[in-house]
Amino acid sequence: MSDDVDPIFAPKAEDGSASASSRKRRRPDSSQSERDSADGLGAQVRAARNIGRDEAFYFDDGSCVLLVENTLFNVGVHRTMLSKDGSSFKMMFTLPQGSEPTEGTSDDIPIHLTGDSAKEFRNFLGALYALPPEMRALATDVSKLIDIARISNKYAFKSLETWALDAIQEYINHRPTPMPPFPFPFFTQPSLTATPILFGSESETITQLTRLMRLAQMCNHERLLNTMIGLLRQLMTTSPRYAYLAMSLSDELALRSLRGEAYLEVMHKTVVVKKGHAELGDIDEEGRLVVSSTEQLRLLTGYYRLSRAWERLRLTAPPIDHSPSCNATWHQPSCSQSWVEFWKEKTRGDAVLSLGLADVLGRLKQVQKDFDRWGSATYMHQDCRLAARRSILHLIKTVEDRLPDYFSEERDE
Repeated sequence: MSDDVDPIFAPKAEDGSASASSRKRRRPDSSQSERDSADGLGAQVRAARNIGRDEAFYFDDGSCVLLVENTLFNVGVHRTMLSKDGSSFKMMFTLPQGSEPTEGTSDDIPIHLTGDSAKEFRNFLGALYALPPEMRALATDVSKLIDIARISNKYAFKSLETWALDAIQEYINHRPTPMPPFPFPFFTQPSLTATPILFGSESETITQLTRLMRLAQMCNHERLLNTMIGLLRQLMTTSPRYAYLAMSLSDELALRSLRGEAYLEVMHKTVVVKKGHAELGDIDEEGRLVVSSTEQLRLLTGYYRLSRAWERLRLTAPPIDHSPSCNATWHQPSCSQSWVEFWKEKTRGDAVLSLGLADVLGRLKQVQKDFDRWGSATYMHQDCRLAARRSILHLIKTVEDRLPDYFSEERDE
């Protein structure tokens, strides 16, 4: 094809004819092009953004350049390392690239991964390239295991994710050797009934617990999530900050089984204040727990509803099913009257009234203790006494199951 420009569109000379010089396409200055290439616009951008190569995982023979934050990683001979386990990278590498330069082939056009930190990705690659002895060492470092599990989950490295989550579970259930270099509560026995031993500051432990709870929920690892919920149940009775952590995480992760207990713990044992200068979950200068406006409203709503619930419960003894032999060997009306009188007396007793008005569970459990002490002194048939005790326990269980609803923002019917 000729390089001549169409004369119709060519600029005219003074005599009206097309200029000879304008009929030729303008060719780039080869010397200028070489200078631009030597300078490298990509290098200038990297220098301006302080982008550098990772010391551990930038391999000269790698075939896939990744940019995470301001760090370049070059990994995978023929990209096979990142294509393991049917990961999302494998699918990405098979997509047609078209006429544009292929991303990941050089530092100038890396594959940019967002939402991850360079530290997390480095720990993930450490596990991806690790030999068996190195994997055993990683299994004692929960901070790295959390990073490995999170990145593996995000990019669908299912086998590596499962290994990391199981390693975390194993670490929590057994005392690690040597002692971990970061704060984390664990047990002297695998049982959740043991008293947790804490390492490091309370703030550091809260950070670690938060990461683990979110990870277990994100990865849908039910066993780890249940373990962490059990641990948090123990801790929230020891500190208002742990109670707040349980309360906020139960809201964030929709953990109904923990939510009611956490709100109840904060309501009973802590003076709260709306957020001011202190951060949420901190204790202010006057010793008050800092909560959000929404959390404060839920606590007030829970107090109101539980107080009303107790007023209703104390007025009427829960129904019991009389034993068939009660009519034959006992006077059933007297049996019923004895149960009603017991309920009215004990729900107004000093032991019950010494507890908070909204402490419905505490008051019901006190009534149960009084009933157990009442024993054979009651004028009730033996089978009916057992039925009455079951009725109290059922009432306690009903309130426990409904606890999250008492702190709900939904209107009462």
